[in-house]
Amino acid sequence: MAKKKTTQSKSNTLDFSKYIRWFWMVFAGGILVIVLLFLFASWGLLGEMPDHTRLENPETNLATEIISSDGKTLGKFYFDDNRTPVGYNDLPKNIIDALVATEDVRYYDHSGIDGRGTLRAISSLGSGGGASTISQQLAKNLFTKKVSSNIIERLSQKVREWIIAIRLERQYTKEEIIAQYLNIYDFGNNGDGIRSAARIYFGKEPKELDLKESAMLVGMLKNSSLYNPRRNPVGVRNRRNVVLAQMKKYEYINEEVKDSLQNTELDLNFTPETHSQGTATYFREYLRGFMKDWIKDKNNRKPDGSKYDLYSDGLKVFTTIDSRMQKYAEEAVAQHMPRLQAEFDNQNTPKRNKTTPFRELDQSEIKKLMNDGMKRGERWRILKGQGKSDKEIRASFQEPTEMEIFKWVDGKPAYIDTIMKPIDSMRYYKKFLRPGMMSMNPLTGHVKAWVGGMNYRHFQYDMVKQGKRQVGSTFKPFVYATAIDQLQYSPCDSFPRSPITIEADKFGNPEPWTVKNVDANYSGKQTLKDALASSTNTITARLMNEIGPQPVVQMAKKLGIESEILPVPAIALGTADISVYEMVAAYSTFANKGVYNKPVMVTRIEDKNGTVLYQFAPESRDVLSEEVAYTTVNLMEGVTQAGSGKRLRHSWAIKKSEYKEIVTGYPYELKNPIAGKTGTTQNQSDGWFMGMVPNLVTGVWVGAEDRAVHFSSTTYGQGAAMALPIWGLYMKACYADETLNVSTGKFDKPSRLSIDIDCEARDEGDLGSDDDPEDNVDVDF
Repeated sequence: MAKKKTTQSKSNTLDFSKYIRWFWMVFAGGILVIVLLFLFASWGLLGEMPDHTRLENPETNLATEIISSDGKTLGKFYFDDNRTPVGYNDLPKNIIDALVATEDVRYYDHSGIDGRGTLRAISSLGSGGGASTISQQLAKNLFTKKVSSNIIERLSQKVREWIIAIRLERQYTKEEIIAQYLNIYDFGNNGDGIRSAARIYFGKEPKELDLKESAMLVGMLKNSSLYNPRRNPVGVRNRRNVVLAQMKKYEYINEEVKDSLQNTELDLNFTPETHSQGTATYFREYLRGFMKDWIKDKNNRKPDGSKYDLYSDGLKVFTTIDSRMQKYAEEAVAQHMPRLQAEFDNQNTPKRNKTTPFRELDQSEIKKLMNDGMKRGERWRILKGQGKSDKEIRASFQEPTEMEIFKWVDGKPAYIDTIMKPIDSMRYYKKFLRPGMMSMNPLTGHVKAWVGGMNYRHFQYDMVKQGKRQVGSTFKPFVYATAIDQLQYSPCDSFPRSPITIEADKFGNPEPWTVKNVDANYSGKQTLKDALASSTNTITARLMNEIGPQPVVQMAKKLGIESEILPVPAIALGTADISVYEMVAAYSTFANKGVYNKPVMVTRIEDKNGTVLYQFAPESRDVLSEEVAYTTVNLMEGVTQAGSGKRLRHSWAIKKSEYKEIVTGYPYELKNPIAGKTGTTQNQSDGWFMGMVPNLVTGVWVGAEDRAVHFSSTTYGQGAAMALPIWGLYMKACYADETLNVSTGKFDKPSRLSIDIDCEARDEGDLGSDDDPEDNVDVDF
């Protein structure tokens, strides 16, 4: 019996040892499979694996960054990826702490794979949370194009991510991996990477993020589509609070801080970064054209000979624009334009103007204007490209269509969804007055602010460089400068105000040219200084009669005017179409002692590694003697001392209280020396103001798209009402910001000045009216 039991015991032992052998065989086989799996993956047999070069230089699209002269990002050029990387040192400690506490608490203890976390995930089948490390997440974002829904394929991807994570840990420091991960992640709403996300959601650079802002962004790393603060603010807040709880759990913050922050709102400062929104939109569009031309140049190639990609190669474009001055310029436009538009709309109701918004046009002329506008429009171009006939395209303009329109609401831009016929939409937009403004340092040629319109989203035509309009009396300083240069006239020389006619064919004019004064005052004499201040047309015409139009055209060209100017007497009153860009450059020559500096917008271009690819070379030339330039400036100082620009200085310059409403910001009470000139064209279609201090020249134009859209009188339609307020608001803001160092001093007087400029100033009451060549209404309040 005992022998039988012993035999049975041995049999049981043998059976058990068989299971043990099977266990070790399975275990060893499993290990072998895992080893082979990793080997096959590392050899690329399970799919493409990045080599050493790709690990060093991962393929990520980097946006071109536009940088202001004071080091701020104005915007970016990108297609899909609005990404500009930052270094680890540019990240706040709180976002690093939040990331580690939430995503990978043993980050600093592993080499790419968290063994404990992996075993926990396997044992709980993922119900206890995932085990992906920060390094694995980076590998996934960099090299897994699309996460597979197939279990086998996903396992293959996961193995490759593990191997890549280990390689990344060998290639980079822990700090570099964190920076790369935050730079590569898509936070939604064009927030590609931590820098874009910080700017878009909070209007900050990453370094400026506080703890709760960092916690929100780290919370979004779980799934930025689900945790989108614009679509799902409650879910994002809850996720942010989970991050704060994790930080408390791992002792990065205490209970009190956690509780106080969990009770707060998200406090977003949503600042979208799109091509049609943000700062300096018109300048950025100009810059896009500049960069495309630069890229096309065969001299500007990559080392391998290929072209740079504006949208993905991570170029850095350093501009002359000052972000502070750009902000003040845009704010000045935003303050003035809705008030001016409100008065325009009030004067152009159907009861007051049956052809609103047009004036001086009959129905046939309006129809022709609208037809011409149709053919110039984007809608016509698109439909024509689709093969539509002219008849079909015109018919489409009569079909009600869903659209978004622009409107001023309580002084702010608003976007209204509506249904409107495209032809009615065209007429609706015709009524809007539009601005153009540029500000430049005359000593360097550096452009500091550029506002091509009031709303790029709906008005994309740039009125700084693209648009050209009649300049009115702002052209007169060119006539005066030519007379002073050629005939050595003094500001104190007097001329009769009496009527003058330049006979036909004297200067190529087919008809006799007779000039009228706005105030109909033709008695007595005026000095040149008083004549420019009051913009007396007959005296300007006398100067033209003496020197002729051709020398004036030549002077304007040397001053930087590139637009065509016909050499006829009428140019004395500003009939030429010229851009704000050209006018600012020309006036800057006077402020810069007669030396023309070509406007500079880009100082240098760098690639993503900081290698300088382009460095600007200044272009300048001598145009006038310092003496003539200073004398012309002295003449224009009279405009702001006693002429149409005196409202910049005095609180008593405007007497009608209702009129003060559209002269936004009045009184300005600027005390420093200012030289300038207002300009108003026929029928008040264009209002100009050109203003100068020794180190800043700024030009402003305001008008509608069509010359037939304008105020009914010079009271509201003159340059001193339409354009000057923007200049005044802008300069007040610039002076309030002492970091800008905008000059408050006098213009430098030449050490030797042979031209007499110390003539007695006339009484302001005798100066007459503003500078409107055709309208006989006194507007000098």
